[in-house]
Amino acid sequence: QVQLVESGGGLVQPGGSLRLSCAASGDIFSIARMGWYRQAPGKQRELVASITTSGTTNYADSVKGRFTISTNNARSTVYLQMDSLNPEDTAVYYCNARRYSGRESWGQGTQVTVSS
Repeated sequence: QVQLVESGGGLVQPGGSLRLSCAASGDIFSIARMGWYRQAPGKQRELVASITTSGTTNYADSVKGRFTISTNNARSTVYLQMDSLNPEDTAVYYCNARRYSGRESWGQGTQVTVSS
């Protein structure tokens, strides 16, 4: 079992920054890839960024150059540094972990609101 807990969401002004954290517990070594997804009201869930155990990253075109995904040394926590935020980034952000078996785990979600 892999459990994920997100933190760091909140209200931020346009142009501001925010860092999300996702703490993983359980069978951490079974995780092959971790990522951040987001979903806004009336919109489909989309992949924002992902990182593999080897450290390779992938970003959605809409956040490329503004967001950075990373992990701690123990790879028990994944971060999403969000810079130059705009109102279109407003959404519930979900942490995701995909195991080598293909099974996925999800966090409860954290709200990010970008507004003046």
